[in-house]
Amino acid sequence: MEVHGTCKEGFEAVRDAFVENFDEGLEIGAAAAVTVDGEAVVDIWAGDSDPNGTPWDRDTIVNVYSTTKTMAATCMLALADRGELDFNAPVCQYWPEFAQNGKEGVLVSHVMSHTAGLPGYEPPVTAADLYDLDAIAERLAAQELWFEPGTKSAYHAVTQGNLEGEILYRITGKRMADWFRDEIAEPLGADFHMSLPASEDGRMGELIPPEVNLEALEMNGVPIELDSLCAKTLMSCMLDASEPQTREWRAAEIPAAGGIGNARSIARIHSMLACGGEVDGVRIMSEAGARRALEEQIDNVDDVLYMRMRHGLGFARDLDGWVTSPNPNHMFWGGWGGSVAVIDFDVRASVAYVMNRMESTITGDPRGNRIVDSAFASIAAAG
Repeated sequence: MEVHGTCKEGFEAVRDAFVENFDEGLEIGAAAAVTVDGEAVVDIWAGDSDPNGTPWDRDTIVNVYSTTKTMAATCMLALADRGELDFNAPVCQYWPEFAQNGKEGVLVSHVMSHTAGLPGYEPPVTAADLYDLDAIAERLAAQELWFEPGTKSAYHAVTQGNLEGEILYRITGKRMADWFRDEIAEPLGADFHMSLPASEDGRMGELIPPEVNLEALEMNGVPIELDSLCAKTLMSCMLDASEPQTREWRAAEIPAAGGIGNARSIARIHSMLACGGEVDGVRIMSEAGARRALEEQIDNVDDVLYMRMRHGLGFARDLDGWVTSPNPNHMFWGGWGGSVAVIDFDVRASVAYVMNRMESTITGDPRGNRIVDSAFASIAAAG
């Protein structure tokens, strides 16, 4: 397996872990990146970008599904740091129509921590419905709560992005995809997109959808009952991973699932957070503003993910069994199929992994865990 890119001395273990994923037949194409103190110490890629054998190149980009949520969260953190958004304020303070059907007590912090009581859409929506932001916002504003906000977490798989995006739009007058591009991605020189221009379609890698056993659906080893909140949430917006092959999905703003980029761009943006809101002289937010993401909102067994989650503001806190850093002040998130991203404030590091061969799991893909573990072992060994 020929691996392309760069790997700084002392980080060979990351490259070895990356190769091991290919050697075990777990990959078609993938990329991994690690930054420390804003420096890219690992930036590697290998394999094919599609089933036809097209090489995965330096600038290949793929849809990363819920790893997109880290970019939406970064927008919200930056907006709060500028004093334009209060996480403790009710959503309806910014979006008055949202107060319908008893939702006046839903706080922005509830949206950020999957505790808002709106984990899915009712009635259910299609991928095409997501392309109309105004219509989706109207649906969510009119919708009734599924549970009392703040009492528990239930992964807001797609709705979180629409809720955050509409709040930002009401405050700034700009759609999140545009705000993210102008205020986050372009200043940092990061090749990540919440809405991909048609001119970039030629760089898109093709996702290989996971195999799904419809007769024995489960989440983290727990069977999914059809009358459960988990099933209701996931069935409220059914996606099959073919959507990113369409121009409509790529162009749309879907802040919870439609982000397109590579490991380098994810690690670059997250390096800004890890380094206290500034990297290479570009300050996006204050250190205090970046660290607000660590503020724990709830620690419970999530009613959709069926695993213990410690939700901060837009990110999950350190948690055994998924991704690992030896340091207490780290946070993470991942995407359907296997992509993962970790930010560690203590060692000012970020780790990102993306791929095109999808696994069916939403959490805990061993390929990404292997990359993360080897990265932090290398950082620790470097002292």
